[in-house]
Amino acid sequence: MHPDLFSYNSTQIDGQTSPLADRMRPDTLTDFVGQGHAVGEGSLLRSAVESDRLFSMILWGPPGCGKTTLARIVARETISCFMTFSAVLSGVKQIREVVKEAKHQRTFSKKRTLLFVDEIHRFNKAQQDAFLHHVESGLITLIGATTENPSFEVIPALMSRCRVIKLTPLDREDIVTILNRALGDRRRGVGNLSVSVDPDAIFHLSEMADGDARTALNGLEAVMDLADNAGGEPSDREAVTVTLEMVERAIERKSFRYDKSGDAHYNLISALHKSLRGSDPDAAIYWLTRMLGAGEDPLYILRRMVRFASEDIGNADPNALSIAVAATDAFRLLGSPEGDLAIVQAAVYLATAPKSNRIYVAHGEAKRAIAKTGTLPVPLHIRNAPTKLMRGLGYGKGYKYAHHYHGAFAPQDYLPTQLKGCRFYSPTENGFEKSVKERLDRWNRLKLRQKSGNRTHNEDKPH
Repeated sequence: MHPDLFSYNSTQIDGQTSPLADRMRPDTLTDFVGQGHAVGEGSLLRSAVESDRLFSMILWGPPGCGKTTLARIVARETISCFMTFSAVLSGVKQIREVVKEAKHQRTFSKKRTLLFVDEIHRFNKAQQDAFLHHVESGLITLIGATTENPSFEVIPALMSRCRVIKLTPLDREDIVTILNRALGDRRRGVGNLSVSVDPDAIFHLSEMADGDARTALNGLEAVMDLADNAGGEPSDREAVTVTLEMVERAIERKSFRYDKSGDAHYNLISALHKSLRGSDPDAAIYWLTRMLGAGEDPLYILRRMVRFASEDIGNADPNALSIAVAATDAFRLLGSPEGDLAIVQAAVYLATAPKSNRIYVAHGEAKRAIAKTGTLPVPLHIRNAPTKLMRGLGYGKGYKYAHHYHGAFAPQDYLPTQLKGCRFYSPTENGFEKSVKERLDRWNRLKLRQKSGNRTHNEDKPH
């Protein structure tokens, strides 16, 4: 436990250079990469740091997303004494020491104490209770970091005194930025080495990191050591280029050689879409797994599946859209790899659902009709009539309120006069759409009966 982490050189540990991931921690919020929702301009946390009006918080997010780094930056950019506490190795006795030091700092240095507790979910109840009063009084500003849901791991009394800031896995672009920053930094990074790195190698490192900056930098450090050792003696070595194959050897994981912007990207998503449309769940699982394994953005796949649910299934199975949206929500909640199963489950459902493209066709037909006829006027009887003047002009005149009729259906026209009788949506006999077709056919018969003047049937009369 250090009274102030910034009072010593963090790049040296017992005379040894610290790991690249530790050396490359940014010092300011401006240099912090990712988590724009939490630390971007106008965010609650950035505003609190800039005004030096801190609050106790719990940073909840996966490994390598920046929790510890963010805590250090908050301490560095505010007038704070930064202390760390181990929830695993320390007990109530050490908590008393923290409180004593906090009182000393407030009295003699006029500094608040910013206490960082990593893995706060490992706090036992006695430890949490011992901190509670001092957090509430403001003697200690607590920053807890956890990979677990704090709602289940932190006592309610302490939770109510902290704001939870949810952090997410870093985007691949963020990881690439961090890797390139390490490659270009000659003081803290590896920019002083006579080594260049192929873009494919950087991309593979970012893929394998899975949103974890520490994993990415550890991988880069491993491959740079490999390249540096392969270069021979410093006096006679030539510049070494790190290739994709070298990265695969260093981190022992193969690349699927998947170019997100190239043919492979479009060919694989096409294969997935056509397998779903063709009702082949096995092929759908195969292509989906290929894409996920190659590093495709799962949310891109999910967006395409949501679209597919409307385009190729539609009302043949209305649940398909709900399933696709639920899979998207589940993945956002769980992340990868836990959330991958929700995507596979949705893909199997979509592949085995009855198919209909009639929603897609109807939308296209309606767009073509509008392009051909322009903005036709709304028929008078279905216009809004909130004023006497409008009612005097015939707005709303003759409108039949559907709920006053049997089956909540009133035979009348709703399209513009020029399009009367047009049919954009023609349901199939597949799945639930068969029931929709039967209802539409019955309602169309009622309309024809009404137009022919035959009003003997109870269904087309008001209650």
